[in-house]
Order: sequence, then C-alpha cells, then structure tokens
Amino acid sequence: MLALTNRMPSLALPLEAVTGVVVPSFDEVYAAHFAFVWRVLRTFGVPESSLEDAAQDVFVVVHRRLPEFEGRAAITTWLFAIARRIAGPHRRRVDRAAEQLAEELPGPTDTFAALSRAQAAATVMAILETMDEDKRIVFALVELEQLSVPDVSRMLEINLNTAYSRLRLARQAFEAAVRSRVTP
Repeated sequence: MLALTNRMPSLALPLEAVTGVVVPSFDEVYAAHFAFVWRVLRTFGVPESSLEDAAQDVFVVVHRRLPEFEGRAAITTWLFAIARRIAGPHRRRVDRAAEQLAEELPGPTDTFAALSRAQAAATVMAILETMDEDKRIVFALVELEQLSVPDVSRMLEINLNTAYSRLRLARQAFEAAVRSRVTP
C-alpha cells in the first residue's frame, strides 16, 4: 500500500480542485484590500508613524500565507485577523510623544479645511482610545467600515448578541464623549 507523504507532489491536487476555492493573486488582494487593512490597523491604535510598516508586515504575511488560504471565511476576515496580530507590537513600539513631533502640518493651499479634518479625526481617535478594545473594534468595524453586525460577529468569533451589545454600549459611550466635548 502506498503511504501519502509531503514528498509526493504528483499526488497533491491544487486547492481549487479540492475545495472549489479560487485563491486570488497577491496583487489582487493588495489592490482590493490595502485601504481596509490600513483602516483596521488605525482602529487597533497603530500610530500614524507606524502604519506604513504595519501594513507592510500584514502583506508580508499575506504573501507568505496566501497559498494556504482555504476560503472558509471572507478574505477580509482573514486579513482582519492578520492585521489584529500585527497591530499589537506596532502599537507598543511607538512613543506617542515622538509621533506628535513627527506629524506634518498641512500646506498653505487649504489650511483651514485640512486642519478642521485633522482636528475632527484626532477627536474621533481620542474618543475611540477611551473605549475598551472590545467595544472600540466593534464600533469601528460597524460605524466606520460599514460592515454588518453579523459579519463583525463572525470576524471576531463572538456571539451575535454580544456584538450587538458591544455596539450599543460603544455608541452610547461615543455619543456621551461627543456631548461632553461640545457642551462646556
């Protein structure tokens, strides 16, 4: 009897033949999902100065592991999981004071609009940073990424009711924080 081993590539079938899953090329994944990965990294608190490096690290993992992608979940779910693992070390490495010094001021072309957008984004990020991570992630994925709560529930591997509860509590915390910043 012939025993199957890792050394028998002639007997191995491509993933598409076994599962019917068509694995996209790295270039297709990168082009279609780079912005999503960037936003997920921001959601996990990766500082602006480290986003480029963190995104590169995510796509190095994607490049290495893409042939193993089995299609059991959406590609965005898989990318989310990779970005989540990459974000932690990047978030811890960067000193916040150094990040603030490195930020560039907008050019003279539309300074007021650019400063207003930057201030609004900084306010939202500051509010998000006050939330605990579980609520922040659900809030960002639903409200900022416009994903459905059932999709977020599957991505995070949590109960659907838990996802709805975290979203409700995060919305309440966000609204309260906005109100406290608007009213003196």
